[in-house]
Amino acid sequence: MEAGPLSQSNQTAAMGSRMRSALSVTPALLAGALLRIWMLKQFYEVTGDALIYGGIAKNLLLSGRYALTVGTGETYPTLIRLPGYPLFLAVCFKLFGMENYAAAAWVQIVLELAGCLLLADFARRVAPARVSVGAAHCTLWLAALCPFTAVYAASPLTEAPTLFLIALAMGCAAKFVERPGWPAALGFTFAVTYAALLRPDGALVAVAFGPALLLALVRKRDRVQVRGGVNRMVAVCVLLAVMPFAAWTWRNWSTFHVIEPLAPRYATDPGEATQAGWVSWVKTWCLDFVSTYQVYWNVPGDTLYVSKLPARAFDSPQQYAETAALALDYNNNGEVLTPEIDARFAKLAKERYAAHPLRSYVLLPLGRVLDMWLRPRVENLPIDLDWWIYKHHNAETRFSWFYAGLNAFYLLLGIAGLCMRPKMWPWMLAYMVLRSALLLTVEAPEARYTIECFPMLFVLGGVALYRFMYWVLRSVLKVNASEGRD
Repeated sequence: MEAGPLSQSNQTAAMGSRMRSALSVTPALLAGALLRIWMLKQFYEVTGDALIYGGIAKNLLLSGRYALTVGTGETYPTLIRLPGYPLFLAVCFKLFGMENYAAAAWVQIVLELAGCLLLADFARRVAPARVSVGAAHCTLWLAALCPFTAVYAASPLTEAPTLFLIALAMGCAAKFVERPGWPAALGFTFAVTYAALLRPDGALVAVAFGPALLLALVRKRDRVQVRGGVNRMVAVCVLLAVMPFAAWTWRNWSTFHVIEPLAPRYATDPGEATQAGWVSWVKTWCLDFVSTYQVYWNVPGDTLYVSKLPARAFDSPQQYAETAALALDYNNNGEVLTPEIDARFAKLAKERYAAHPLRSYVLLPLGRVLDMWLRPRVENLPIDLDWWIYKHHNAETRFSWFYAGLNAFYLLLGIAGLCMRPKMWPWMLAYMVLRSALLLTVEAPEARYTIECFPMLFVLGGVALYRFMYWVLRSVLKVNASEGRD
């Protein structure tokens, strides 16, 4: 049977729509790829945590042990990092060569671009019908060209795969809310489980978006096409999510005789000192990344310079003298934070908490969270810590303020998108609030700790940006039509 005129018209319209989409999607992905490749060439670096993850991955392949290697070549078991990223690196090393971190970065570039597509699809599903396609395209461009997330594709760290998994979880959640079924449920389970295997805070994705899936099951129970019913789906997904952590907990019990289902708060193996007193004291004054970089990361193992402590670290001349004496004892002790020195830091911290509880328990934690949200995201770039002092480096100061403005642009777009209340906005907001609440407990702020919220900002911003463009276009057309009638 030949297609009628109406059918042919529909086919032509559908083909035209696909071509327009391709003309928008392809340049966005190409621009995003070029940005990430440029950053890989300029800022690629393997240090610190990347070497820890890579060392574990190497031992997994060579000896089958989840272990680190000391300078003598001996290995020892560890639990300071969850197995998600070492397993990712181990697969990359197996496929592309041992310690080939660059290959892992290329894989992360692909994952980030795939995440951009997932976020665009999520925006299409949650935006109002009349602007859904446009919101999807705006989301794709915002995500593809964001330098704050793109730079992490060039670093062999957990951020890039975490961003992809958050996008995957959001996409599966939206599909499940529309039509509950096994593919979306299993996809969401995989995404949130592996996100938590990368970093403990990855579990927040499940906490924030999981209720949306449960509500969808309750509302559409009679229409869910699941053999064996809803209860079986929930049981299977929960079992699949719990199994990796049960195995990890059993391994840690068998190896160390401790119950550790995630990773230690301060990344210490059993028997290692946690420096609780030092951390408690840092919390009484640390407010920004400068203090994190110049002081917190240097102890233990490096010199503690009292001159680099801000004025808020001392409440009186007496306390300054006490802190200086404590720093001198630490430095003279070979820069080793002994239990006795740590106890003295704890005593000093207790005095400061008692003297200024509002500052210590409320104002400083809120200030650290604001620093992580609003600070120019230049920590991965070769820019001095004192970027705001214009006379020291004019170009770096201007660039940093540009980055601060760009960061504010994404935040304001996200807030505008929240005000428009697209579908699933409460769950996106819930994730950002939960993550910010968790960051209130962090003693040493880093801007990268809020980067996981950007997938939500991309979607909300895409909805807001297209709605604004749509409103401007309608206004212009109305003005032109009015002038034409005159």
